[in-house]
Order: sequence, then structure tokens, then C-alpha cells
Amino acid sequence: MTAPAWLPDLSYTRASHDRAAARRTEPDLLPRLLGDTRTRVLVVHRGRVAADAGGEPLLLAPADVAGLPADPDAEAPHEAGHRWLFLGEDDDGAYLGLVLPDAADTEAVDIEGVTPSSPAARLVRTHAWAGLRALGGHALDALAAETVALAGWHAAHQRCPRCGEPTVVEQAGWVRRCVAQDLEIYPRTDPAVIMAVVDDEDRLLLGHAAHWPEGRYSTLAGYVEPGEGLEQAVRREVAEETAVVVGDGPGDVEYRGSQPWPFPASLMLGFRARATGTSVRVDGVEVTQARWFTRDELAAAVRSGEVGLPSRPSIARALVEEWFGGDLPGA
Repeated sequence: MTAPAWLPDLSYTRASHDRAAARRTEPDLLPRLLGDTRTRVLVVHRGRVAADAGGEPLLLAPADVAGLPADPDAEAPHEAGHRWLFLGEDDDGAYLGLVLPDAADTEAVDIEGVTPSSPAARLVRTHAWAGLRALGGHALDALAAETVALAGWHAAHQRCPRCGEPTVVEQAGWVRRCVAQDLEIYPRTDPAVIMAVVDDEDRLLLGHAAHWPEGRYSTLAGYVEPGEGLEQAVRREVAEETAVVVGDGPGDVEYRGSQPWPFPASLMLGFRARATGTSVRVDGVEVTQARWFTRDELAAAVRSGEVGLPSRPSIARALVEEWFGGDLPGA
């Protein structure tokens, strides 16, 4: 399946570095890279990324993060402290992720080795911080997404999902191991389908989720269930949320492109789906409103403020504008 030429240029997908997975098992990789002046460090705290005045993710030099050395002891969990991640490399050197402990923004006395005067606390105080949604569209948004996704995975997997015993970090941040069972645990991504549903008149179906502000509409979406194919998931989700039936013939479900969505760990798989009918009945739980739009109707509704669309960095916005044939107003 071939995506249209402009959909692959999505936010969070334009990484130009090599993840260099083969290097993750190199002895003393992190200490060596921290001693290399060509290494660049992207810092994350509470799911946000250190950014410059223009909102671009900020790359620091090893000297800028002095006092936060690589921890050579992989056999002991240090969950309260900082964490280093090997993100990959390019011709100019390596990229590391530095995840600061949550307590680094405290104004209190010593908490798990973090004080207001510690290197981690100083980094928090002296930098601006931006969430991934704000960073979408910037040159380094893919590197930021990689780091935030890994940081979130570590935070959620400090213990083994099988036995509950603590896990330790290995392979430069890409593996956690349960010492009790000698079990390796790898980062996981949750696949989700997101679809621009059109009818025989080439109208677009958009839905309003129960928890959204009034007037916000977007493409339908949902997680892929165990044992389910992507095309099956598209048809099931559209039917569950709106009672609209998607055809099962050739070309009725067409792949458009994908986007990592680390909120906290999804991969959005975009499709164009063709409906066999136009009768809509929302489920009233996840989706409370759904409407068919012509291009003129959607443009008018957006301009008047009646309809708000997804943010520009999202694949949902890209799917809507690909159907529309160009940019729509509003962020």
C-alpha cells in the first residue's frame, strides 16, 4: 500500500538519526558518550522537554549536564534518580536522553537524593519546558517523541508484570530485566486505527467525543484489539461508534500513513474508509455526535467557529486536510 506523497511528512515521524540498536549492548556505552564533546543531550522532566525560546527542543552538551553521571550499576534500580537513554546517532555524534526525577522541581529538603541545589533541580529551574503537542512540527519533534515515550515506559514498568518484583535497566535504556525470573521486558507500542470515513458523495464523517469541548470534531479512531487485523479494527470502530458500515471490498479501507503518538504509547495507523450507507447512530458513550460534511460545509463551519478541528501536528488533521484538498483555517 502506498500513502499519498504528503501524508508521510507528519510530526513526530521525521527523525533523521540512526537508532543504532546494535550499540545498545556495548560495554560502558553511556559513560563513554558522556565523555565525548560531540554528544547531544535532550532532557525530559515530567513528560516535558527542555526547549529554547522559540519552542524548539533544546540539545545540551555533556558539560551542561555535569554532575549527572551515567550510573554504571545496572543491577540496582535507581528509580528516584535520573535516567540516561541512548537515542541513536548521526554523522555528528550520538544523542542521549536524560530523564530527570519528578522530585527535581521540589522546593523542599532532600527527597530521595534530590535537593533544591542539586544538578537536576538546577536544570529544571534554568530551562523552559514544552509538551510534545507544542513541539509538533519542530525539527526535533521525532527525537523528543522517542525520549518521552521511553521515559513513560520506564516509569510504568519499574516492576515485573508477571511477578511484581523490581526490574533493572539494561541495554542503554531499551530493556528492563526482572532479576527474579531473568526475564527481559521491552518497550511496547499500542496500535490504534484512525480513519477518514467518506460516503458515495465524498462527504466526510466526523465525530465529537464525549469528553471534548463543545464544537470539536475529528476523525473516528480506536485501539486495535488482540487477534484483530487493521482493516477489521477500522470497520469495527466505525460501526461501534456511529453504526456506519464500512465496505469490505477492494479499496474500501486504504492505508494513508502512520504517526507515533506517545500519550503515552500509541502508534496511530491512518486510513481512508468508504461507507456503504449514511445513516448515523452514535453510541452515546465515546461519541456523542457525528456529522457528514461536504467540503464547503466543513470550511464554512470551521471559519464560523461552529467546528473546531484537531491540532495541526496530528495525523487526524492530516487525514481531514488530505480529503479536503488543502489547508483548513484554525489550529
